[in-house]
Amino acid sequence: MTDQALAFSTKAGTLALLAGRLQGAVVLPQVLFTVADWRLNAGACLARLHEAGWPHMAVRSSSAREDGEQASAAGEYESCLNVTHDEVEAAVERVLDSMGGKAAWPDDQFFVQPMVTDVSLAGVGFGLDPATLAPYFVINYDESSGLTDSVTSGRSNELKTFYAHHSATQVPLDLAPVVDVLRELQSLFGRQAIDIEFAMDKQGRLFLLQVRPLVLTGEPTDAQSHAKLVRLIHERIAQGIRPQPFLHGERTVFGVMPDWNPAEIIGVRPRPLALSLYRELVTDMIWAYQRNNYGYRNLRSFPLMLHFHGLPYIDVRVSFNSFIPRDIEGALADKLVNYYIERLLAAPNLHDKIEFEIVFSCYTLDLPQRLQALQNEGFTEAECERLADSLRNLTNRIVHNETGLWRTDRQKLDVLLARRDEILGADTDPVTRIYWLLEDCRRYGTLPFAGLARAGFIAVQLLRSLVTVGVLNQVEYDAFLSGLSTVSGQMTQDFEQLNRTTFLARYGHLRPGTYDILSPRYDEAPDLYFDWQRMAVEPRPDEARFALSLAQMREISRLLSEHGLSHDVVGLFDFLQAGIELREYAKFVFTRNLSDALTLFRELGQDLGFSADDMSYANIQVIKELHAASADPKELIAASIEEGRRRYAETCQIVLPPLITRAEDALCFHMPQTEPNFITQRQITAAVVDYQQRDRLQGAIVVIPSADPGFDWIFSHRIAGFITAYGGANSHMAIRANELGLPAVIGAGEVLYRKWAAAQMLSIDCANRRVEVLR
Repeated sequence: MTDQALAFSTKAGTLALLAGRLQGAVVLPQVLFTVADWRLNAGACLARLHEAGWPHMAVRSSSAREDGEQASAAGEYESCLNVTHDEVEAAVERVLDSMGGKAAWPDDQFFVQPMVTDVSLAGVGFGLDPATLAPYFVINYDESSGLTDSVTSGRSNELKTFYAHHSATQVPLDLAPVVDVLRELQSLFGRQAIDIEFAMDKQGRLFLLQVRPLVLTGEPTDAQSHAKLVRLIHERIAQGIRPQPFLHGERTVFGVMPDWNPAEIIGVRPRPLALSLYRELVTDMIWAYQRNNYGYRNLRSFPLMLHFHGLPYIDVRVSFNSFIPRDIEGALADKLVNYYIERLLAAPNLHDKIEFEIVFSCYTLDLPQRLQALQNEGFTEAECERLADSLRNLTNRIVHNETGLWRTDRQKLDVLLARRDEILGADTDPVTRIYWLLEDCRRYGTLPFAGLARAGFIAVQLLRSLVTVGVLNQVEYDAFLSGLSTVSGQMTQDFEQLNRTTFLARYGHLRPGTYDILSPRYDEAPDLYFDWQRMAVEPRPDEARFALSLAQMREISRLLSEHGLSHDVVGLFDFLQAGIELREYAKFVFTRNLSDALTLFRELGQDLGFSADDMSYANIQVIKELHAASADPKELIAASIEEGRRRYAETCQIVLPPLITRAEDALCFHMPQTEPNFITQRQITAAVVDYQQRDRLQGAIVVIPSADPGFDWIFSHRIAGFITAYGGANSHMAIRANELGLPAVIGAGEVLYRKWAAAQMLSIDCANRRVEVLR
């Protein structure tokens, strides 16, 4: 920091202050006028501009009402770019009109500068992350349009977002000058919170177009303590990426979307209760038990999900190991895991599609063609045949007409329902009820759900392979999916046909955030989710009913025999239907236990003087401790809440990319634009509405953060389509959209989701995989 920090003034005044003083960037010359100057003698002002001799100019406001400590007024006044001498008078009037026209303050200023030409890169940069106030440099830029205002105008579709922690020592060469000038400006102004606009020309010269204070919504994070957190994450990633005992594969990747994608289910920054519940019910052990039961490698001692100061990530190497059939060991298993990892590194946009695009986890009718990709990467024909045989045997065990493993999992759900009634009816204390609801949820709920979800994935992959080999076309594929009868589809019909009490008795346990104690259940806030006065359900679009021709049946029968799959045609389609439908039913059933446990946990907290918000910071392990020990409930829960609050405060200060491929990603990274999943072949144009604006949902494109089944209530509002930030091609909401013939974009990713959610009107063309912002 300098001994005498500079002070911000107006937009033009601050730039003038930096001219000749700033080392890391060029400050363009300027001609400055007051509104009074222009009104008094516009001709003299124009003469000064003519004397400057700039062929193309930028005319910009410099009002005292802009760039303040409390409000920036960014974008409130117009700027005119690439203005010629013939156009400059009209441009000045446009800028003044935006500043109030004749009512503009006489002392307000506007200024004119030469345009930067041959722009290679332009954008905005922040000295702190505006969202978290943590010590990250955040640079939002465009390197394709050649414009200087593509970021601020919102017109570019090719924006990139880069984060660099203040402690980062290495950043990409093209962005290093921007980071350096941010550091220099922080030193000159004696503050971290700054906001700049910049452009770089093809000769590599960096131009500072604007600098102002970054308006803060709270106190900035302490840089020193934050650097310690980031160092710990860096060290944990570095350690985790190395080869590990009992795991195949030379390295790993961490992601928020692969496998049991936590970003979709609990979010990228879940409260401690939601995080601990998801670990307890799924990712610590249950996921591995199920996969091993179904014939894959035994990973029971390996947690699938870890977290970096509360940000949950899937260990992709562990996931890929778990997709190796258990009869494949040694060199081939190593080779497969390494291939999967390298494939993901080469195409990181596939991180939410690993089962469809990367791993070979089951036998499909197009498997021989798909295995060609392995031979192209050096796998021998014998290795491919061995993998195919193993996957064939594994798939036959899972999907067999009579003895398929999925049938046993279906039966466990009935046990869960029966035991739930017994638990809730027992004369016992709340801790015991919560304990057994969650224990049963693991054993008879999430465990069979994991199996049925595996069956569902296999069903979808087999169905897709029928399209790939040419037996079905895309219209028939869509018709099959739209003809399914899922819980979600039944709920939509029941909303129309059942009275309010009966409907809520059946579906009231659902909540948009399945693991979130702060998310009200349907039966706790029904008017929040449903419009009981407008109960008519939009008729489903006319779709061709699915039916196989005799020729198709013969061809499928021939293919099943040729590929050694133990199914007849009817049995196969029974499995395809059951696999997809039961996955949704299992989720519906196990969430009853989970939802009841959350309600009881909240009530337990209330009895002890804690709010629901307080309880969201507790770790669910307190229930195990209270059930097994003579502890003071209030003291134990209070300690857990206090620790959870402290840790969650750290969680909210950390920013990481959705896919971590190296330890340095803890310090600097680009936030990727992911490849979304487009559902159906339909096209719509409609207004964009946030899911919380419940009175405006009808006929709108609804934006929701995740593809969680608790958002099913939106379908009762006759929406035109929807977009989610997170979710995969086979997520609950993707299946639901297919079933309804509803155009949807699933898993848009943070960058695209923010862009589309901020629009007023969108056009979605699912067939062409395009989303266009109309306004």
